[in-house]
Amino acid sequence: IRPNSSKSRPVPWPIIETFQLYFLISRFLTTGPCRRAAEVLIDELEEYQLLPGRLDWLGNEHPRTYEDVVAANRHIAPDHLLQICKQLGPVLDKEVPSCVPGVHSLLGCGKQSMLRSAKGTVFIAICLFVCLFFAHL
Repeated sequence: IRPNSSKSRPVPWPIIETFQLYFLISRFLTTGPCRRAAEVLIDELEEYQLLPGRLDWLGNEHPRTYEDVVAANRHIAPDHLLQICKQLGPVLDKEVPSCVPGVHSLLGCGKQSMLRSAKGTVFIAICLFVCLFFAHL
């Protein structure tokens, strides 16, 4: 979902809220060689109000800055997304073994794809990602 021209947060969000993925990507980028990309992403997260707001005691939502969200999620390290990705291969191999055991790549295709399944659908991989993602929160 693309934000509208008034720069307000679009609704409804999917089950794994898009801001969570954007947030994890921005955290990852902040410690690597692509720090300018992180700065641009963070600026756009704030500009388009893609970060979750905070609720006041009356239940009114107020925008938060990126730093506010980082502070509220101190348990999320900059390499959190990388750690999730590293766990996907071994978990998927238990359900749908790859043709080369122990070889994992996010860029694989066919029987090496992280989206493979026994029935040729992406459902199992998506479920595994959802389970791993929420297990870390």
